[in-house]
Amino acid sequence: MSYQETLEYLYSRLPVFQNIGARAFKPGLFTTQELCKSLGNPEKAYPIIHVGGTNGKGSTSHMLAAILQQSGYKVGLYTSPHLKDFRERIRVNGAHITEEFVVEFTSGIKSNIDRLDPSFFEVTVALAFSYFRDRQVDIAVIEVGMGGRLDSTNVITPILSLITNVSLDHTQFLGNTLPEIAAEKAGIIKEKVPVVISEYQEENIANVFINKASSLEAPITFGSQQYLTESSGVDDGKLIANAERLGSEITEREDLRLDLTGSYQLRNLAGVLTARDVLKSQGWNIPPGAVRAALSQVVPLTGLKGRWQKIADQPFVVCDTAHNVGGLTETIAQFTSLPHKNLRFVIGFVKDKDIGAILKLLPLDAVYYFCHPGNLRALDASELASAALEQGLRGEVFEDVNAALKQAVADSDSTDIIYVGGSTFIVADLDQL
Repeated sequence: MSYQETLEYLYSRLPVFQNIGARAFKPGLFTTQELCKSLGNPEKAYPIIHVGGTNGKGSTSHMLAAILQQSGYKVGLYTSPHLKDFRERIRVNGAHITEEFVVEFTSGIKSNIDRLDPSFFEVTVALAFSYFRDRQVDIAVIEVGMGGRLDSTNVITPILSLITNVSLDHTQFLGNTLPEIAAEKAGIIKEKVPVVISEYQEENIANVFINKASSLEAPITFGSQQYLTESSGVDDGKLIANAERLGSEITEREDLRLDLTGSYQLRNLAGVLTARDVLKSQGWNIPPGAVRAALSQVVPLTGLKGRWQKIADQPFVVCDTAHNVGGLTETIAQFTSLPHKNLRFVIGFVKDKDIGAILKLLPLDAVYYFCHPGNLRALDASELASAALEQGLRGEVFEDVNAALKQAVADSDSTDIIYVGGSTFIVADLDQL
């Protein structure tokens, strides 16, 4: 089969969560364990950092990969979902997995696909593990797909676990309260393996992690208790970030320039720097200069897209993949704080989000352009417009994000600002990305 035929086979033969949602969700580790066993357990061939959390786990994974790469290591990076190209999910030092490897791997496991009936995600996880072994990486950064405890990636025993934060998302699978969701995220904590929690949230959430770590004798550190991270704004396309180590008798401060300019990256940064410290204590050579250089060029080093990404000036247009209340609260606050004449939102969602809660975050004095992503879980733009109208939000309906953005730009003058988002898949559909 060709590469394109292989992709068509994977998408048609396997249940794909991003397209059909709950029907593709296959909790549990058995199938992934069996796939890995049939491949000679490739996930045991190299050290792994395991990254989970509700918001920020993708950015955090890319920042850690960039730092290790800039420190001279050969780094595998597995994230999901992809935006434009399936091969974005699996990279080594920023380069996509080769088409040839995808074809050969798929051909080699067809009998196991027939035997085990895995999900699309389970196969891509096994594919990533195998590719990283084949490319003899020094270390891999593996992002959790959903939750943690029952996520396919949780077959690994990492050298470090990192959990960014907890917010309400995928509640039909992970629980209806933050402590319930935290318990699922805490499932990636392993016996005697250090764990970093980027943010200390409410005590009842923190205690879930503390108790789980204690039961497994896993050293636990909260990033926000190790570093105070602040910003003085954006200059020349970089977020000016200052990280001061807390609890030190002598002021220790790192002055950094991040090419990921979303304000939420400051919270991710505390976790990343704390993880860096743990890795150094384990013997990894990570010079200060490598950290500064890496964080200033995460996008070119790793290929990350869609995180507070500016796609035009005059009018200013920014897109972001934030897609739940926790993530959108932050991005909308940053967006509305920008100088502007008119606020314009090009938005769309998938069906399984708490649309009512999200719509309450949006300002009444903005102009809206409703659209739907081009996947099977899309919330119809007309339904979204009706729901928005009940909240006092008015706007037009468009077939897709590109038509909506074209109209928003046409309606704008140079002092207007435009936000594109609501769903990872809305951002993925952008022609300019």
